[in-house]
Amino acid sequence: MAFKVYTKTGDKGKTSLIGGKRVQKFDDRIEAYGTVDELIAFIALTKDLMNEQKIENNLLKIQSKLMTVASILATEDKDKQHTYNLLDDDVTFLENEIDEMDKIITPLTKFILPGGHILVSYCHISRTICRRSERKAFLLSENFYINPIVLTYLNRLSDYLFTLSRYISFKLNIEEIEWLN
Repeated sequence: MAFKVYTKTGDKGKTSLIGGKRVQKFDDRIEAYGTVDELIAFIALTKDLMNEQKIENNLLKIQSKLMTVASILATEDKDKQHTYNLLDDDVTFLENEIDEMDKIITPLTKFILPGGHILVSYCHISRTICRRSERKAFLLSENFYINPIVLTYLNRLSDYLFTLSRYISFKLNIEEIEWLN
């Protein structure tokens, strides 16, 4: 079954959640999963500029999991949220990848600023969008049930993206920019 890009159902400022409920386009749920969508796009940009197959594969896997996160955020039904394939193993995957990169990079002893290379900067942009996604998901969880794995996954993903930025700096022999206070 093919999907049309336009439906004409959103022309008056409303859209549908998964399950069919119509809400304003500025609804907290739309803001939350829209921010995740933005994150997916920035991770795509980072992935497309990478030249390390393992990292590219990891970022593609992360994009797919973020589509799952967005689906959960767009679903009001608590039972339906638990049918999506986002698991503790997905968090463990991120933690394991962080640990692998940490074995290679130099220990962090000072605060660093984003920059030094376009890939490093894109990782930091993705990290900050991920943090915003996490804040919006937590805000949403104040009034609606959100599967807790979403909150954990977003938190760990921001750590992964930060570590990835440092890993890229290390691999490309780019000096990290220390924050001078």
